[in-house]
Amino acid sequence: MKAYTDLVKRVLENGVRKHNRTGTDTISSFAEFYKVDLAEGFPLLTTKKVIFRSVILELLWYLRGEDHVRWLRDENDCHIWDAWADEDGHVGPIYPVLWRRYPYLEEEEINLEGDGGLIKQSRLQLREFDQIQNAIDLLKTDPHSRRIVVSAWHPGLLPQMNLPPCHILFVFNVANGRLNCHLTQRSGDIALGIPFNLACYSALTMIMARQTGLEPGTFAHTIVDAHIYENHIEGMKEQIKREPFPLPKLNIADKPIDELELGDFELVDYQHHPGIRFEVAV
Repeated sequence: MKAYTDLVKRVLENGVRKHNRTGTDTISSFAEFYKVDLAEGFPLLTTKKVIFRSVILELLWYLRGEDHVRWLRDENDCHIWDAWADEDGHVGPIYPVLWRRYPYLEEEEINLEGDGGLIKQSRLQLREFDQIQNAIDLLKTDPHSRRIVVSAWHPGLLPQMNLPPCHILFVFNVANGRLNCHLTQRSGDIALGIPFNLACYSALTMIMARQTGLEPGTFAHTIVDAHIYENHIEGMKEQIKREPFPLPKLNIADKPIDELELGDFELVDYQHHPGIRFEVAV
């Protein structure tokens, strides 16, 4: 896929070496951007094998609203989040919680009994907000709104997270009956993370389009710190030499979003080159 190959080339050619918390240096480039038209096919990389099953399981996990990985790990034998989970499987209030149960405080009035009768007082009550359902509702009732935003960044909860969210904000936009999505990512591992992010959010855009009677449009992606770890450089150079295959097609069952299962996603005609092993920097 040309958009991804061009991204890799830009970072290799123009990136600067940086230290980071993992202890493995990166070649890093500021504010990289690309976009893909979902009408041209499902953007699962063909220059190496990407584990489609893990992509969809991760997306379905995001939609479950949980703060642990037990559904991924124990029920589906998917271990992509194990490195950031504690011994009980907890990862903290990251993507699933913030997408589906974003915590906020709401003021409410209560009646208290006093010497002079009932006294009205106000107190703050902790609530949860379902950002995904809100986005679906807005796409149905006000599709041209510029406020169809889902945020995965909550500064007050960062100390409780085993890994602060990397892809922090996405916005839906409708034009000519097509649903577009723009993702902002604060930090992007180009070898391992970005192929997953690209496929995951493209699939999410297709799901949301189906839920709201729209056609999938463009997926656009801004990466603030786009980086290649130094131990990934040779693998990246090998990957961009490979000739891409035509993109596959993704069929998704017409079901309510909370009823979707792994078997509801059918990947058609996925041709790919062999996988390339990249070590995860934790």
